[in-house]
Amino acid sequence: MIDKSSKIYIAGHRGLVGSAILKNLKNKGYSNFALRTHGELDLTNQTAVADFFNQEKPEYVILAAAKVGGIVANNTYRADFIYENMMIQNNIIHQSYLNNVKKLVFLGSTCIYPKEAHQPMREDELLTSPLEYTNEPYAIAKIAGIKMCESYNIQYGTNFLSIMPTNLYGPNDNFDLEKSHVLPAMIRKIHLGKSLQDGNWDTIRQDLNLRPIEKVAGNAPKEEILAVLNKYGISFKSENNSVQVELWGTGTPLREFLWSEDMADATVHIMETVNFSDLKNVINSKEVRNTHINIGTGKEISIKELAFLIKDKVGYSGELWFNTEKPDGTLRKLTDVSKLNSLGWKHQIEIEDGISLMYDWYKTYKLNN
Repeated sequence: MIDKSSKIYIAGHRGLVGSAILKNLKNKGYSNFALRTHGELDLTNQTAVADFFNQEKPEYVILAAAKVGGIVANNTYRADFIYENMMIQNNIIHQSYLNNVKKLVFLGSTCIYPKEAHQPMREDELLTSPLEYTNEPYAIAKIAGIKMCESYNIQYGTNFLSIMPTNLYGPNDNFDLEKSHVLPAMIRKIHLGKSLQDGNWDTIRQDLNLRPIEKVAGNAPKEEILAVLNKYGISFKSENNSVQVELWGTGTPLREFLWSEDMADATVHIMETVNFSDLKNVINSKEVRNTHINIGTGKEISIKELAFLIKDKVGYSGELWFNTEKPDGTLRKLTDVSKLNSLGWKHQIEIEDGISLMYDWYKTYKLNN
């Protein structure tokens, strides 16, 4: 076990995953943290990261910082995604080695797997065929992180672990309609659709004051608000007082979703109980490969089923329109979590309960901030 007074650095402690990990560690009695916001420490700056490690000397590192986004952001900002993620990883992993960090846990994503990977995706599917094009730069950066951890372990005897979470959702998620992932985007769009349907302009204005859309805030004229909502697929038809929410694709792709606080618990479990030597034994091979660990539920739901589940939880009775001219992305991405389960961890929150928790958090955040 790890001493509860050990100094732990969580890179990205304000994000969806990092904030959940910090909460989990505090609940378990850990009390010594080295934390920096993005404004305080630019993780793409090699000198700044080196100075931070030399000053703080963390004993354990959880690398949850990353530039992330949905299908539109990944495909639009391809250079930013590969450059920023590789710089963050390179700096933190190398400095962890130079400063004798006892254990590092690197968080990636299941988008590392090929577009045509066998389902459910086992860890040994990595690098077996081409990636999904829309998120290829991000995936390549995360694959580089896995290989960097493996390589430092092999050459330098470090104890750096890589975990690959499935699609995450939870408190402190990103609800930006241009850059967010599918689940939080759906929750916000359907919530705004219900508010339009109810004529609840106080709620709409409050929402836009907290999270402006293209700089359109809640104090903008109704016409301007309606125009920007319509641009993002939330349209109001005055002739019959109806509302339509547009969602991309056919709705047929299957996705797996993991509650972020479950993900945090898995991360802490691995930090406390798993070592690189355990993973070399798991793969049972002369070559050290695929030592990363899938983190997920092993369960999936179609995008259309998810949309109607959210619609029901939100109480929206308007139309959902699936725009089949927009891309679907990968048709199926289900993780094989047998390695994770064999290491003593299993998820607790099912998607139905998670949606309720997520929407309750979204509404509470809106009211309290």
